[in-house]
Amino acid sequence: MRRSGVALLALFGSLSAGALQGQTPLTIGRLHYDGGGDWYANPSSLPNLLAAISQRTTLPVTAREKVVTLADADLWQIPYLYMTGHGNVRFGNAELATLRRYLQQGGFLHVDDNYGMDESIRRELGRLFPDRALVEVPLDHPVYHLVYEFPQGIPKIHEHDGKPAQGFGIFLDGRLVVYYSYQTDLGDGWEDPEVHKDPAEKREAALRMGVNLFLFAVGGGQ
Repeated sequence: MRRSGVALLALFGSLSAGALQGQTPLTIGRLHYDGGGDWYANPSSLPNLLAAISQRTTLPVTAREKVVTLADADLWQIPYLYMTGHGNVRFGNAELATLRRYLQQGGFLHVDDNYGMDESIRRELGRLFPDRALVEVPLDHPVYHLVYEFPQGIPKIHEHDGKPAQGFGIFLDGRLVVYYSYQTDLGDGWEDPEVHKDPAEKREAALRMGVNLFLFAVGGGQ
C-alpha cells in the first residue's frame, strides 16, 4: 500500500473522528433496481471487498453490504453505491431525480457490468445526466493511484468479448460521481475463489481496485 493508516486519516479528513473509531461503521450499498436485471449477482463479492477494506485500511466497515433501493432513506447514509447484473436496467423518473440528487450531494455510484447490462445502463446514464457525457476516466485520476497503483487503468479480470477493460465516468464540477467498469467484471474477481476459479493475481488486482474505489467514495471524491 502507498499510504499508512495515518496518511489515510489525513486524506479522508471529511470523516469524523468518531466514525474512524468505529462508532459509525461504513458500508457499501447494493442497488436493487428495476428492469429485470439480476441486481443480486455475485453474492460473495461485496462481503469479500468489505473484508479487504477492513484488513487493509483503518476504516471501520460492516461485514456485509446493505441492499437499498432509490426510495430508501438509508441511501443517504451510504457513500459508495454499487450496482451490477447481466440484464436490463430501468429507472423511473422519480428514481432518476433521487439518484441525481444523491450524486450532486456527494454520493458515488459504481456500475460494474457483469456482462449484458451495457446497452441499458448507457441509456439510463444518458437519462440521468443528459448534458454530461460518459467519458473514459484519465489514467492520472486518483481512482487509479489513491492506495494501489494502476498506471494502465482498470485491470482486466474476465474476458467477456475479449475487448480491453475500460473505466468510464461522469463528472460533475470536476468530481467523478459515476464510475462504470466495463469489459472487466470486478465483482467476479471479488467473489470466493471457487466460484470463478480466477488466478490469485486476478482476484488481488480486483480487490485492490475495489479498495481504491471505496476510499475515493468515502473521501468525498477528493
